Order: sequence, then structure tokens, then C-alpha cells
Amino acid sequence: MNQIYFDNITILIVDDNKTNLQLISAAIADSRWKILVANDGRSALEQAEFYQPHLILLDIMMPGIDGFETCQRLKANYLTQDIPVIFMTSLSDTTDKVKGLSIGAVDYIIKPFQTEEFLARINVHLKLHFLTKQLAQQKVELEQRVQERTAELSQALHDLKQSQLQLVQSEKMSALGQLVAGVAHEINNPVGFIKGNLNYISQYTSNLIQHLQLYRYYYSKPVLEIDDHARTIDLEEMIRDVPRVLSSMEVGVERICEISQSLRNFSRSDTSNKVAIDIHQGIESTLMILKHRLKANNQRPHIELIKNYSDLPLLECYPSPINQVFMNIIANAIDALDESTGVSKNPHIDQKFNQIIISTNLDSLNQNIIISIKDNGDGMTPEVQEHVFEQFFTTKSVGKGTGLGLSISRQIVEEKHLGKLDCISKLGEGTEFIIKLPRFV
Repeated sequence: MNQIYFDNITILIVDDNKTNLQLISAAIADSRWKILVANDGRSALEQAEFYQPHLILLDIMMPGIDGFETCQRLKANYLTQDIPVIFMTSLSDTTDKVKGLSIGAVDYIIKPFQTEEFLARINVHLKLHFLTKQLAQQKVELEQRVQERTAELSQALHDLKQSQLQLVQSEKMSALGQLVAGVAHEINNPVGFIKGNLNYISQYTSNLIQHLQLYRYYYSKPVLEIDDHARTIDLEEMIRDVPRVLSSMEVGVERICEISQSLRNFSRSDTSNKVAIDIHQGIESTLMILKHRLKANNQRPHIELIKNYSDLPLLECYPSPINQVFMNIIANAIDALDESTGVSKNPHIDQKFNQIIISTNLDSLNQNIIISIKDNGDGMTPEVQEHVFEQFFTTKSVGKGTGLGLSISRQIVEEKHLGKLDCISKLGEGTEFIIKLPRFV
């Protein structure tokens, strides 16, 4: 038997008979246990609550509160309910024993008792008491370790999912960036050739028209065949129209060059480290790619784009991921307006006025750049808004959304750039996403 069970033991003896108290005290005197004595049930209850003994020896037949009621009160009190109680009685009736055990006693000792048996029973129940307390403590510790381990596993699973998501998204964006950069590069070559030759064609055409005008001035009476041919080809209209055609071609080529540059700015596949960029350039390159979606279609009128740009310093960031955030949020705003405007096939039906407002500014301490992207769509319910940044959560129909765009956007802003991405929405009043990016991290 482990000695730890018997160090600093306190036993409360409850008996109204002084002789019995002396006999019991003498029987356990050699055990070095601390002995408390009570002459009645009320005193026993007070001492048990105050001293918290390890064992109570309780006489049944006492004046006032008898042993049964004393035991019931001990077990009803959360401070004393776990203290083992052994009844001491000269009664041997089985009904009394069953009653005592049913109200919480752990054993009976019949008076007069044999000292060896008496001590053996006390030792057994002390050992059981300490084992029970030890098991209870071990159970608490085990439950705590299980909770901690479960929390660790949950965090590990969350980190693994995040790592997988980042890896997939990183590979996806890397492949997309390479593709977009490659397409932009391939476009640049023929467009550069066309743009360079357009300058020559414009000059050559201008020279030819001037030369023709000189002929017409000095040879105003052409032969009949030349005159007929001039009327057939509508020479006058051609002379007026060729410069306009060349001018429109130059505008088209410039437009292709802008799109190509926007694709390169958006992908920024050549940048894997943080660089200082003009955040407006990233927004503009994103808008250039999405420009076709802002136009009117057979479902809704055009979307008005309002830009409230402030004079901002350069921002140190990872350009391609930040442009991806702009793409996700602006594309979602367009989707929201597509859904809120209805699906009417009649372009003449008066429909809702669509608007996206993009605002930029510095915070009051000039430490963070704030970008607001707001639409005047239908907005969200509080329930939807609560889950909007969760992975795989989407309100779009099957095939129109993965539920990853906003989750990835928050990850890019908050984990990769130590910023903040918030959503403010009210049903019927639209949705606003606010991106807060620290200038230096």
C-alpha cells in the first residue's frame, strides 16, 4: 500500500457517547492521523465543511439530527459530498444497513468492534477515497490533454487546408500569370509591327492624296476613262474616308496595346517579391480586363463606374495577388448587379440603375491605404454576410461560383499582407468591401 494515501490524514468521529469516542480514538491513536470529534449531527456538519476531513465515522443513534439525516445533509452539500462516511452502530438490522448505504454511506462498522477489522476497514476506504480522487484528477487531466490535442489537430488540419489552398491557388495564379504574360508578349510582336507600319501607311497615304490633288489641280480635264473610274470608285468619298479609317485603326491598335499592358500589369509574373507599386495601376489593369462585363447586355443596362481616387504614395506589396483580390471583388460586384437587375430579354424595359464606386485614400495616420469597392445591388442578409469569407460558401447557382474567391482574397490581404478585408452589406442597399493595406510591413 502506497504511503502517500496516509500522510496528513484527518478523520472526524461523530458520537454522542464519550466512552465510544475514547475507544475509537484509542484504536486509531497509533496511526498518526489527526482526529476531530463531534458530539452531535449539527456540530459534525459544521466541522466537516470547515476542516474537510478525509473520512467520517458517524454514529446513527444521536439526539437531535440522527446519523441518517446527518449523512443526507453531508451528501447534499457540494463541499462535503465526496467525503466517505462509515456508519457506526450496534444495530444489525438489514433494513437500516440498506438505508444507510442508499443515502451515501460506504460501509458499516458494528459496535462493539474488533480493532484489527476496524482499522482494516478504515484503511480500505481511505485507499479507495484517495484512488477515487486520483482517478478523478487523472480524468480531468486526460480530458484537458484530449481537448488540447484535439485543438492541436484541428489547428493542424486547418493549417493543412490553408496550405493546400495556398499551394493550389499559387500554382493556379502562377500558371495563369505565365499564360497571360505569354499571350501579352505574343500580342505585342504583331501589334508592334502593325503600329509601326501604320505610321508609314498614314504618311504614304497622305503623300499619295496630296500627289493626286496636284494632278487634279494641274490636269483638271482628265480623259473620259479616268473620269468614269473616279465616279465608279467614289474617289471624293475615298479621299475623305481613308484618313478616318487609318485614324480608327490607330485607335484600335492603341487599344490592343493598352489591353496587352493591362494583362502584363495584372499578371506581374516577373515579380515574386514585394515591390512598390501604384495601387491605381493595379485597379485600372483589372478594370481593363473586366471592361466588357460593364457594358449593357440583354439582361441589364450598362454599369456605371465611378472612381474616387486620392493622391496615394506607392504601396509595398505582392502585385499579382493584390490584383487577384481586385479581380475577385469587382467581378463579384458585377455578378451581384447581374442578379439584382433581373433577366429581362427586352432592352427597352426600364430597369435598375447599376453602379460600382471605387474609392481610395490614406488613413488618418498615413500608415494604411484604404480601398473601397461598393455596388448598389441587392446586398446580403446578416446570415449570408456572416459566412461570406468561408471556404466553399457561395450563393451563386451551380457552375457559377466555387466559394473560394473571397476566402482567398481575405487570406491574401490579411495573412500575406497583414492587412484587413471587411464586408459591409445591408439587404436592399448594396455591398461594400473595404481593403486595408499597410504601406510597409
